[in-house]
Amino acid sequence: MANGMGFIDPTAGGSAARIELAQRPGDLSGKVVGLLDNTKEQADIILETLGNALREQYDVARVISRRKEHYSKPATDEMIEEMAQEVDVAIAALGG
Repeated sequence: MANGMGFIDPTAGGSAARIELAQRPGDLSGKVVGLLDNTKEQADIILETLGNALREQYDVARVISRRKEHYSKPATDEMIEEMAQEVDVAIAALGG
């Protein structure tokens, strides 16, 4: 909503639609985990550490890592579709 100064109020409005959460697996053993790097500082380090821990402690079958073009842009539809087809669980890093 404009406030007369040419600015938009980011708190105005919003969607009332509810999005159902995806089903969660009971455990990660044998699953393929996708890690999405948002390109922010240290996101790659966070995800690499997490991926190693998932392989060692939770017996995941495979870890797939993808990196967005830029933190301010959403992941491409192609990247999302590719991950949706390949992984059982996806984790996005927020970095610092």
